[in-house]
Amino acid sequence: MSAIPDKPALEGLEAKWGAIWEAQGTYAFSREGASRDDVYSIDTPPPTASGSLHVGHVFSYTHTDTVARFQRMRGKRVFYPMGWDDNGLPTERRVQNYYGVRCDPSLPYVEGFVPPHEGGDGKSIKAADQQPISRRNFIELCERLTVEDEQQFEALWRTLGLSVDWNQTYRTIGDESLRASQLAFVRNVQRGEAYQAQAPTLWDVTFRTAVAQAELEDREQPGAYHAIAFHKSDGSGDILIDTTRPELLAACVALVAHPDDERYQPLFGSTVRTPLFDVEVPIVAHHLAQPDKGTGIAMICTFGDVTDVVWWRELDLPNRAILGFDGRVLTEAPEAIVSEQGRDAYAQIAGKTVFSAKQTVVELLQASGELQGEIRKITHPVKFFEKGDRPLEIVSTRQWYIANGARDEGLRERLLAHGRDLEWHPDFMRVRYENWVEGLSGDWLISRQRFFGVPIPVWYPLDAEGNPVFDQPILPAENALPVDPSVDVPAGYHAEQRGVPGGFQGELDVMDTWATSSLTPQLAGKWESDGELFDLVYPYDLRPQGQDIIRTWLFSTLLRSELEAGRLPWRHAGISGWILDPDRKKMSKSKGNVVTPAGMLEQHGSDAVRYWAASARLGTDAAFDPQNPTQIKIGRRLAIKLLNAAKFTLGFEASGVGSVTEPLDRSMLAALARVVEDSTRAFDAYDHARALELTESFFWTFCDDYLELVKERAHGASSAEDPEAQASAVTALRAALSVFVRLLAPFLPYATEETWSWFNEGSVHTAAWPVAEELRELAGAEADAELLTLLGGALIGVRGAKTAAKASQKTPVELAVVQAPEADAPRLRLAAADLAAVGRIAELRIEAADVQEATVAEIRLAPVEV
Repeated sequence: MSAIPDKPALEGLEAKWGAIWEAQGTYAFSREGASRDDVYSIDTPPPTASGSLHVGHVFSYTHTDTVARFQRMRGKRVFYPMGWDDNGLPTERRVQNYYGVRCDPSLPYVEGFVPPHEGGDGKSIKAADQQPISRRNFIELCERLTVEDEQQFEALWRTLGLSVDWNQTYRTIGDESLRASQLAFVRNVQRGEAYQAQAPTLWDVTFRTAVAQAELEDREQPGAYHAIAFHKSDGSGDILIDTTRPELLAACVALVAHPDDERYQPLFGSTVRTPLFDVEVPIVAHHLAQPDKGTGIAMICTFGDVTDVVWWRELDLPNRAILGFDGRVLTEAPEAIVSEQGRDAYAQIAGKTVFSAKQTVVELLQASGELQGEIRKITHPVKFFEKGDRPLEIVSTRQWYIANGARDEGLRERLLAHGRDLEWHPDFMRVRYENWVEGLSGDWLISRQRFFGVPIPVWYPLDAEGNPVFDQPILPAENALPVDPSVDVPAGYHAEQRGVPGGFQGELDVMDTWATSSLTPQLAGKWESDGELFDLVYPYDLRPQGQDIIRTWLFSTLLRSELEAGRLPWRHAGISGWILDPDRKKMSKSKGNVVTPAGMLEQHGSDAVRYWAASARLGTDAAFDPQNPTQIKIGRRLAIKLLNAAKFTLGFEASGVGSVTEPLDRSMLAALARVVEDSTRAFDAYDHARALELTESFFWTFCDDYLELVKERAHGASSAEDPEAQASAVTALRAALSVFVRLLAPFLPYATEETWSWFNEGSVHTAAWPVAEELRELAGAEADAELLTLLGGALIGVRGAKTAAKASQKTPVELAVVQAPEADAPRLRLAAADLAAVGRIAELRIEAADVQEATVAEIRLAPVEV
């Protein structure tokens, strides 16, 4: 035990107790002799190690930590790891900005390379000015910067007081993660769940990479409708279509209308010729066409949007793609354009950006008279990569996919069944998962044309002409993993055979970061490398996460678990809400309205910030105004009050502890037993905010009413002739303090640990969670849990009467008459001595009367001595 300071304070507690917890292994996971029933395991979200944490991280990770601390005090061996999601586009972009470089895989490796810039965000460095470096040099810089970021993140998490076992960490790009990710993929391929296909692909022209459905977001963008005349092949007139993408006219393969649209039913099966390019295309019917949009008939291009892809696939149309990976129009015209006029028109847009090509096509249409009416400006939603700055295009590429239920009804139903079996907190979040699964339109695209990621572990044999045979991929043996096909050689080949006819070529693509993050239960639990640990933690008890990544992280993790093991990876999912700025907008890095937490923690203290975060229920959004952090200030006040209340309580000698005999003391303990019971029930239901609310509310009742009512007796001033009454007060005070400190421990880890150390050995965070029955046993069967509330109301009346008389609360009272309902008067008389002592009342009369609650009917103050 440590000495009670003269002036307890919150300052310095983070550094003091953080070091002690680390030295003593307070939060270390012990597997020795454990069974699965002994363990509570958490699939902790690995934060993206590319930049800085923001207040939203503090918000959601605090929610998880309160659960971890509760379960640890309940006697569970808590497996609470921390991962770092350090591969993927965010890291690459940060490295480019931070070091002023970009990756060029064609360049040779430079030993001892020194980047041209270091520090800051580097955003002032133009892309054209970034120094090109080799892939290996680029990856080395990614490794260096992510390690630095991870150290900063860990320091902040430790300051916040996360009870993570820092021996249980992993990196999504570390060797063990590489092996696990590649092993899962190889098995997916062997079972037919992963496959390669040439298909239309959502493409970010800035990052030059494919984008999955889960990474899309709609953004409102300015656009314009252009009314374009297509010419009926029989010469009987024109058909007008409205389009926002005239630049894709050369890629048009059909016109489409709804099968029930009577305006166009006579035209189905006929053909038209495209303006400018003079290509004959059919008029077809499909239920996705919208009769009320534009003229009700649309052109199908390869490819303007995802609906074009559906039409192209389901109507078996040709592919006349004209956009390249760089977002520019291809130099070669589609074979279908054969007329001299059409080829001349195409030559004028070849090599241009989408924007420039649109301007050119509009000018050509105006000149030809095929653009009719005025150009009508609109605002409409456009697909973007969630981390991108330019609208997505759709290009045809060869990519790797994992089946996700979009085209497999049996798999889809199993995924939906898992969603129903999972315990969601709050329950209404389940529908977001179900809507996502039911709305899937294609399998999961997992290949990325980037550099810092898990290599797809595949090689391809080359035929006699040196062409890759994509449908005969070469997979590595499981014991050879991890591999990098860009430098490693497949079994049965020699390095000299790379890239030559009859030899092989390695896959250069890497996996989408979600393809690795979807395996966090396996990565943290050391799947296929530490079977004992994995069996102890899997399936996990809890997946905590944000609501915005249900469609990505939660779904993909559940999918991988279904494909590999046929089961749920966790029993519970705790979904945190968003942090909103003062204007009720979601805080996000992209919006530039995030608040970094380091300054908050330093200014207000970790316990205060944790209190603010823990006050919000799962699934509930919380507004945060850094200029007026009211909740944080309330949390700081609570933590300080705990220190002071503990100092006051422990000021009474422990030798005075005995039995609890007084009605007021029994009442307080009985009421506290209810709080313990209700708080425990709330935690069991994953409602940490309710547990905090219940505890905090009664703690203030304890401080404002009980401590005031009992302090004279605890000092012995009102019970000099009754030592048992004094002992009763001291005993109840100490018992209550012990319970309050433990109830508040999940929320205020520093203040509670400091307080606990004043009268206990060991850590409060490994102490037993309080049990209501123990308090009831101490209080006795006859305890009246409502007495404290009744007496508190009477005390308020006495204080109010003194205030009304403009007298000090220390002013003696000659006579006070308290009237109470008939049923309450006898109960109040049981603790009348305590009320008289705190009110300095010489004569206290408690009378039964026809009133709703205890009321001071008369008060006569003692005359003031002159």
